[in-house]
Amino acid sequence: MRDQEHGPVPQERRLSTKEAAELLGVKAETVYAYVSRGQLSSHRAPGGRGSTFDAREVEALARRNRRESAGSAAPGADLAVRTRITLIDEDRYYFRGVDATDLAARHSYEEIAEWLWTGRLRPGITFPAPGDALAVARRAVGALPEHSGPTDRLRVAAVAAASADPLRFDLSEDAVLGTARVLIPTLVGALPPVWHGHRDEGPLALRLWTRLSGRDPDEGSLRALDTALGLLVDHDLAASTLAVRVAASARAHAYAAVSAGLGVIESPLHGAASGLAHRMLLEVLDQGDAGPVIAEELRAGRRVPGLGHRLYSGEDPRARALFALLERMPAAEPALAAARDVVATAARYTPLHANVDLALAVLTAACGMPATAGETIFAVARTAGWIAHALEEYGERPLRMRPSGHYAGLRPPQPLPE
Repeated sequence: MRDQEHGPVPQERRLSTKEAAELLGVKAETVYAYVSRGQLSSHRAPGGRGSTFDAREVEALARRNRRESAGSAAPGADLAVRTRITLIDEDRYYFRGVDATDLAARHSYEEIAEWLWTGRLRPGITFPAPGDALAVARRAVGALPEHSGPTDRLRVAAVAAASADPLRFDLSEDAVLGTARVLIPTLVGALPPVWHGHRDEGPLALRLWTRLSGRDPDEGSLRALDTALGLLVDHDLAASTLAVRVAASARAHAYAAVSAGLGVIESPLHGAASGLAHRMLLEVLDQGDAGPVIAEELRAGRRVPGLGHRLYSGEDPRARALFALLERMPAAEPALAAARDVVATAARYTPLHANVDLALAVLTAACGMPATAGETIFAVARTAGWIAHALEEYGERPLRMRPSGHYAGLRPPQPLPE
């Protein structure tokens, strides 16, 4: 064995505390800290003065420390994921090099999904749901308890749709694209309808509206919902997207990869964040002032929902685009005013901009949708992005996303527990 700086280390001899410290590049006190944490074992030196350490064990720890300080993973694991889908740069984001907010302003959700998947636009495309898959998914969702959340229903619908597709294990690009165009409308169609004139055909935004609001949809509201879907299609390697890529790396089929994403998205730090913002806006509207509502959030030790984003130093471009549409909707004015009050009040404590969760909360509140509607919109929208990432991952080396853990527990052998 050879250390990069200290040359060969004889395997038979033991190291003194000073030698171990030099090899590890630490002080002697730190060597004994490694012993107390179980990362090194020691023996008393002959004559009882000082301790000695196994050279191989010390060198192994030195190698682990070098890997951790360099931020590199074990051989075979890729921490940086190559992608051609989304770029986030200087408070803007792009889908395949095209400004994502421009795409959402000019194209439907389905058209943007096709752009992500294939790099081609297909004007006017819609995604019909096949009757057999939809029937199976509806039966499965209908068997859930009444209090089930939207992501519960979407997960069950995805599993049911997979069971109805005997060709789901075909991971060729054409097969996965065919699955995507069937799965997304099946997820929407399996949700219980709210509006009396619910639809199973036409633009996806209209079909989704009838599952979220009991009001008759107007052109402006539908346009805002469709734009929200387009804006939320993808956002680089968010937590749910990473879960999808891990599943695809193991060659899980597209339904299973989407299910992995759905398992993450209902987190309050991810897809369910807009629901928290929605409830906050209703409280502000009820009290007429954001001050006491924000004070309660801060007193409870919670962050104010709908503010700030770790990837944007300035304004979230998704929020900016959605707010611009909401400002043209008279029905959105009360919720917009509440959102402005939240941003202005919170600015006294911390200079954070509104993020897309707050804009989505304004949309759902203004359209008579429940607080959970934002989570549904987010999950349906992001399914298209997950498919795009799964397709990319199917083209990579299998199981490449398999990092090795850096064991920090007690060093073996340990005695059997009593």
